[in-house]
Formats: sequence, C-alpha cells, structure tokens
Amino acid sequence: MTEKHLDRQKSMAFVKPFENGTRLSRYQSGAQKAGRQFGWYNGTEYQNRFAIDLYRFLRDSIPLLGSCIWTWSRLTAAPGRYEILDCHAEEEKSGALKTLDRMSLRLDPSRHHRNGGLESFLPTLCDGLFTDGAFAGFLQVLPDMSGVDRFSPIDPAHLAVVSTKTGTKLVLQTESGKMPLDSDDFYYLGLNTDLKSGLGKSILRTIPFVAHIEQQLIDDMRRTMHNAGYHRLHVKITPPEKLSGESDDAYITRINEYFDQTVRMVKGCEPEDNPVTWDNVTIDHIGPDSARTVSNSWSLSHRAMVEEICAGTNLSPFMLGFTYSAIQNWAKFKYDLVMRQVQSVQRQVARFLEWIGNVELALRGYSGRCRYGFDNSLTYLATEQSQLRQADIDNLIKLYSNGLIDRKTASQKAGELL
Repeated sequence: MTEKHLDRQKSMAFVKPFENGTRLSRYQSGAQKAGRQFGWYNGTEYQNRFAIDLYRFLRDSIPLLGSCIWTWSRLTAAPGRYEILDCHAEEEKSGALKTLDRMSLRLDPSRHHRNGGLESFLPTLCDGLFTDGAFAGFLQVLPDMSGVDRFSPIDPAHLAVVSTKTGTKLVLQTESGKMPLDSDDFYYLGLNTDLKSGLGKSILRTIPFVAHIEQQLIDDMRRTMHNAGYHRLHVKITPPEKLSGESDDAYITRINEYFDQTVRMVKGCEPEDNPVTWDNVTIDHIGPDSARTVSNSWSLSHRAMVEEICAGTNLSPFMLGFTYSAIQNWAKFKYDLVMRQVQSVQRQVARFLEWIGNVELALRGYSGRCRYGFDNSLTYLATEQSQLRQADIDNLIKLYSNGLIDRKTASQKAGELL
C-alpha cells in the first residue's frame, strides 16, 4: 500500500454502514458542500414520483413503448472495456486492468445474478435512465476499505429538489424524513437534465397523450375488425296469410309457432347443413362490402400513431421492426443519427463508470487513472470501416513519401490507426 493510499484513507470520514458495505464519504467544509448542491432555482419542492410511475406503467403495458426503451437501452449498453491512463509501468498497468476486471464482476447490485457483473449492470442502468430520466445511488466499498464492493441504486422517484437558504439541493425522501444527498459516495446521472429543477427527463415524457390515443385506436380497431371479420345472418320471415274462417287467436298462435320453428332450424344448422324453407323466408349477410378497404383505413391511422410515438422517443420506425418500405441508404442515414445520440448518452455513462473505476484504483493503491470506452462496431459495417482505414493508411504513406511529415510523426499516426 502506497503512502498516497494511506493519506487518502486517513482523510476519509466513516459514516454509518450501508447494508453489508461501507459508504465512502470525505470530509467537506461548508463551502465545498455548497458547491456540490444543485444550483438551479426552483422556488418550491419539486418531485416527479407520479410521472415516473406513469412512465414505468406505459413501458410495461404498451409493447411499442417497451420496444423503444429496449432498443435505446440495448444500443447504449454496448460492450466496452477499461483503459489505464497516466501509468507508464507495464506491470502496474497490467495489474490495474486485472483489478478493474475483477471489480466489474462484482459491480452488479443484484445478488441474484451469479457473476452478473457489468454486463448485467449496464442494461439495468440504461433502462432506468431512459424510463425514469435518471439513475442514482451510493457507491459501497468493502469494510476494510480495500476496494469497491458494489453500487447500490436508489429509486429516482423518491428524489426531490428542495429550496434552502443557500440555494437548492437534492434530497432523498424517506419515511424518517428528507436525507440530503451531498456526500462523495452519491452519484446522480440525469438524462437531458431540466434547467428548472436539475432533474433528468424521461425519454417518454412527450408521448403519454399520443400513446393513449394509439391504445384507443387499437381497441377500436379490434372491435371493428372482429365485427367485420365475422358476417352476421339476417333472417327475414314474411308472416303467412290468414286462413278463411280462422280466428285471430288461432292465427297468432300459428304464425308464432312457424316463427319459432324457423328460428330453431337456423340455429340448429351445422356448418355442412343447408337451410330449407318456404319462399317467404329470406336469409341475407350483414357485413362490409370490402373488408380490405376497412383494414387499410385502420392500418394508415395506426401507422400515423406509431410514427408519432417513434418521433417522441427519437427513434425511427424501422428501428422497431416497422419497415414502411424505407430505402437502404435512408435507413443507414437514420441509423447513423440514432447512434450519434447513443454515443452522447454513452459519454455520460462512461464518466460514471470511470468514477467508480478511479475509486477502485485509489483504494488499491494504483497511481494511474482509468478511462472507459464503448465498442459500437457492427459486423455489417466492417467492410466500410476497413475501406476508410485503408484510405487513411494510403494518405499517411503519401504524406511521408512527399516529405510533408517526418518519420516520427508518421510512426505516431500509424500507431493511432491500429
């Protein structure tokens, strides 16, 4: 254990244990605490618990919205790895990478996943980030301060921004009161944070009204298509003429009996039977003249609602399996737009993972720091990427051959291309 590590341990103040780990918190002065508070003015207490509950219900109840969240979270939770920076000794760099790999295996907050690790933790993080608009929690270290134990998330629905004499701050609403969240072991990751409150916004924030209309449309379509898909029989019975000398009571009894016999005959017809009646009974079909016209009308209306929801969640319909005859070049362009948005969110997630990794390295006594990178490469893009890399190599060779760059610069640029 290095001297720097010992000094770091001495500067840490222990707080009450958090489950089976220890919450990491460094002593802070009043000025430091004020600097860590959320600096946005709100005026009154702000909480979004009911909105988050609504977003979770919509995600779990509407397949289209569940697919949107699934697509965003899985694209963002791409495979990745740690890199070691500011560490020149190869042996120390190798040991630091092994330390971070072991930490990644125990980082998953769920103890039900055996060796779930970072691969199970990232989809959970991204799912909560896109659904709730935020992901927050406490970093737990091992009781002997020898490393990171795990990250314990908290429900963002219980977070609120409250006003104080010195400004505003983030608190956790508990049964015993409001717990200030201004310690070093707490991390808040907000998606598209709002300047009014400082809290993140869900990606589903703009579509509850449209989703309600879409679900009403599906229900109306179900009932209408069910009625249109099964034709009804309309049986018309012409009452027989009254016989000469027949009393009114006898006539009414006779035609009622005839009516009942006809009804029993129609109800008792099996699929292979044919009804046989006098010519005063007419059997017609009730149903639309063209079922295809009705289906196309509902299909166009539902397509418009799907496009509205996709626009609200910043996705394209083809990303969710709705082709709509999109040409390949246009689909690639829209996919590139989506991946650029994914990378912007990945940068936020990477900073969070780097924060955890740097704490692990400091507790283990390593002097370097880490960087986390996501790998968004796909197999069907390998050819295009290979062509681009080949073009960069050819340009580098031409620059060196023409004397525009020296050998040292050319070697450095070539190493960056590998």
